[in-house]
Amino acid sequence: MEIVCLYAVLIPVQRIAAVTWLYLAKQTSLQVSLWDPRGCDGLMGLVEEQVRICQRQVEAMDAVKRGAELAVQECQHQFHSRRWNCSILQGLQVFGKVAVQGTWEAGFIHAISAAGIAFAVTRACSHRELEKCGCDRKIQGASPEGFQWLGCSDNLSYGITFSQALVDNPERSHGVSSSQALMNLHNNEDGRKALLTHMKVECKCHGVSGTCEVCTCWKVMPSFREVGNVLKEKFEGAREVYPKWVSSCKLLVSKSSRFKPYMAHDLVYLLASPDFCDWDPRHGVFSTSGHQCNQTFLAMDGCELLCCGRGFHMAQAEMVELCSCKFCWCCSIKWKQCRHLMEVHRCR
Repeated sequence: MEIVCLYAVLIPVQRIAAVTWLYLAKQTSLQVSLWDPRGCDGLMGLVEEQVRICQRQVEAMDAVKRGAELAVQECQHQFHSRRWNCSILQGLQVFGKVAVQGTWEAGFIHAISAAGIAFAVTRACSHRELEKCGCDRKIQGASPEGFQWLGCSDNLSYGITFSQALVDNPERSHGVSSSQALMNLHNNEDGRKALLTHMKVECKCHGVSGTCEVCTCWKVMPSFREVGNVLKEKFEGAREVYPKWVSSCKLLVSKSSRFKPYMAHDLVYLLASPDFCDWDPRHGVFSTSGHQCNQTFLAMDGCELLCCGRGFHMAQAEMVELCSCKFCWCCSIKWKQCRHLMEVHRCR
């Protein structure tokens, strides 16, 4: 079990800001100049320390915005067929109160958000968009497998450090006051670990006439879709926990004695999720009316579960697909557009 501890120190208690910084994903532009850090004061969704980070590293804020966008888009992709589908609200709290209630969904939101910032900032480093970082040159020389470590390895350590500073700050400001701060910190780190543990090796051969006399390799991050898939799988197996004091240290421990202690790679949650069946936009719940469902399966996207027992409508929709593709020498491809009707089922 990973021990995440907050000691009993005197830290001013603030309202949990959670992931209000995700509001950056909804802004068309940040209006922050590289030469005028004062623009950071006008960025909505940031707490005081995050504003200071912005002022110190203004050049990274475009990457932060891209990371927020990645997190929101990936959340919507992974949950598109669920009752809660990452619907976006108008206010600062992008996903509504579901993000601050200590539920399964809050755990995923924090993990994918922390991973999104680490990913986007690391990618900006590799693309030489940031003056304070570049490629990771720490791995050098020959490997036991016989290749040479060269090339531009993704500087994930910089991206993770940046993510920890920006994303974790609102949680750490609460000290011992919030069990959910512990939960959020754990899930933030789990999201970043999903990136770190799935790094890949890419290689290139060098030699005359295509021979591989020398092979050079470097490390790259997985695609963000892969990260989302990993975290969605962790979401399905998330562990319910509760806070427990051990001396002056507050810990999260598994709620059920039937299971082994949760591990560092597990997502955790404090509260059971609502059923997301009833209309409650203030809490980020828009019911499932109108959601497309699958009549033939009993999975989460099946009409019986997704529609909360309210039934569904069936309609026909015209689908257009490319067909009869043919390669013409040389060098073009010709195709036709085929139209056919298919049944579409939507919840009442």
